[in-house]
Amino acid sequence: MQTSHLHRDSVVSFSHNAPAHSACPSVHAAPPAAAAPAPAAAMTPADVEQQQQQARAAAGGRKVVDEVSGWLRVLDDGSVDRTWTGPPEALPLMQPVAPYAEPRDGHTLHDLPGEPNLRVYLPEVAAGGEGGARLPVILQLHGGGFCISHPSWLMYHHFYARLACAVPAVVVAVELPLAPEQRLPAHIDTGVAALRRLRSIALSEDGGGPAAALLRGAADVSRVFLIGDSSGGNLVHLVAAHAGQGDGSQWAPLRVAGGIPIHPGFVRAARSRSELETKAASVFFTLDMLDKFLAYALPEGATKDHPFTCPMGPLAPPLASVPLPPMLVSVAEDDLIRDTNLEYCDALRAAGKEVEVLVNRGMSHSFYLNKYAVDMDPATGERTRELIDAIKSFISRH
Repeated sequence: MQTSHLHRDSVVSFSHNAPAHSACPSVHAAPPAAAAPAPAAAMTPADVEQQQQQARAAAGGRKVVDEVSGWLRVLDDGSVDRTWTGPPEALPLMQPVAPYAEPRDGHTLHDLPGEPNLRVYLPEVAAGGEGGARLPVILQLHGGGFCISHPSWLMYHHFYARLACAVPAVVVAVELPLAPEQRLPAHIDTGVAALRRLRSIALSEDGGGPAAALLRGAADVSRVFLIGDSSGGNLVHLVAAHAGQGDGSQWAPLRVAGGIPIHPGFVRAARSRSELETKAASVFFTLDMLDKFLAYALPEGATKDHPFTCPMGPLAPPLASVPLPPMLVSVAEDDLIRDTNLEYCDALRAAGKEVEVLVNRGMSHSFYLNKYAVDMDPATGERTRELIDAIKSFISRH
């Protein structure tokens, strides 16, 4: 029985769709490259239903009190079963990638266990140090509706390894807690703790072993950029606001220089026009899933108008009073939550904040995480290049 904790080899993030322009492969996706795990053979609806029944049986007779089909089941004893019971074609993107100290494709990959656990992508240029210069830091806060996902998954690895080399920058991915076992603000607290740990490593207060020493030698912590997809985009705003309080001396030498929310999970209790009129591309991102994951993650009794999911709403502090760094917000044109993403951008501008907006034309939620679509679909590949170029430009100017 798999309960309580995330099972990296058998689950998938809520923020990823199934068609070519989304983050999970469709039933007809072409096979992955040889270096990636091969997808399982296609299953019939009867096979999937049998797999789901087996997952329920594995609960040991405990009653399923709530379920997000394919994603997770909440049992009557409060435990959570995250066995993936949806289409097996999605599984390869959820395979964990092991760290490696020998360079691959221009970078090395290191894990830093601790509070919180960190994963570090170190471009080879850091070893030689361009003229001895240190590299900016990109701190990744992963998506998954606050309920599922893990930074070791292939879907994240392929994008952030590429981004680290393209900028170049040291990418540090944060392992976040999961709801409903840990509701918000636990995820925010972990994001802030990650910044504190970066500062401690820079000041040699956190030993961390060889990996920490490599990070310390390569990273310019005075230029930290927060980045996150979907619910991780919410965390970019919330963690940046926390780090911006005071005069910054408590964080020195660390400084948050910018935020990059990608398709952030900003919504309202009332449906937006895009939620009502945009057809869900697949079962991998639906309004029902959005509603249930946020119900699991928000504080008990809160609605989606809570500041954690609606920072531009009346329950949130006025944005003019929120200390935010410059922001680059990426909005997918075909996203169910496109309209509230754009509303957030408009609210930042109205509050006098520095904000740039990149609209991903013809793309859906977290499209760039689908490695196979990025590799094989020309439109997805081009939009992903545009996203990486925009991030590189934004970081170079801040």
